[in-house]
Amino acid sequence: MKRYAIYGAGSLGTVLGAYITKKGVDIDLVNRNRAHVDALNENGATITGSVELNVPVKAILPDQMEGKYDVILLMTKQLFNREVVTFLRDYLAYDGVIVTLQNGLPEPIIAEIVGENRTMGCTVEWGATLKSPGVCELTSDPQSLYFHMGKMKGITQEQFKTVKELLELMCPVHEEDNLIGARWSKLLINATFSGLGTVIGGTFGDVANNKETKKLAIRCIKEVIDVGRAAGATFTPVQGKDITKLFYYKNAIKRAIGTLIIPIAMKKHALIEPSMLQDIKKGKPCEIEAINGVVCEWGKRYDIPTPINDRIVEVIKKEQSGELTPKYENIQLFSDLI
Repeated sequence: MKRYAIYGAGSLGTVLGAYITKKGVDIDLVNRNRAHVDALNENGATITGSVELNVPVKAILPDQMEGKYDVILLMTKQLFNREVVTFLRDYLAYDGVIVTLQNGLPEPIIAEIVGENRTMGCTVEWGATLKSPGVCELTSDPQSLYFHMGKMKGITQEQFKTVKELLELMCPVHEEDNLIGARWSKLLINATFSGLGTVIGGTFGDVANNKETKKLAIRCIKEVIDVGRAAGATFTPVQGKDITKLFYYKNAIKRAIGTLIIPIAMKKHALIEPSMLQDIKKGKPCEIEAINGVVCEWGKRYDIPTPINDRIVEVIKKEQSGELTPKYENIQLFSDLI
């Protein structure tokens, strides 16, 4: 019998674990937060928001893990990936896989530790917020829940099939031949709407529906596309839509059209609260370097200017240190770039 675990079962992981368990498949929800683990075991996983669910689940602390797992779904922040993946290596079956559902471009470091033949990548096309121990809010429309999944060299079709069927217990899984392209597409969404949402202390919808933030969003999107293309990436469609055709511009007219489309594109995900903002509210370090920071890093590598992303990183780091508070007035810090 195959064994499964979600390591880093916070907001997204708890929702995913609830869906999988509800379909009759056992999966361990692993989290370092004892209060969250205790609440999950005592009261089940409670999902609110766009759905209403309560599912009895099995939750454990990392030091309670034992034996070998065939699939470990990695959903922690990337800040400590090297240490975390080194720890998980001892709990991974010989032919098991670590599937990273993290932001940014996490696969290379994971593959370096456990091998390309045990590394898979998956982008998450929905959002959730941890409201209290054991309680999470699904902030995306249930009809717009998707995964995009790809594999590295050496992954067998059987391994791929196992992970795909596991994730399909929640929502459709798109098999992605162009994993790097899917990563860049997800990075585009996160850098723009999670980055700016964290800057102003708001949701994806707050970014998409405000005149000033939309001006920054369309420029942020163009920067990510320019950098990704310079890096050799071909951006994959997001939920069937070619985001480069929708939003990329070379003149003021196309930029205006792309700006008008932004609220429509984000309508089903308007309630998503950026995970970086959630971390800052809790006094925890966020993964800005793995999101907007990646765009800036690769921009320097290929000599592509990234002023909007550079400023987003600067502002969020000040929010993280307490020098600034996430609030709409922070938009004024970008006035020289619009």
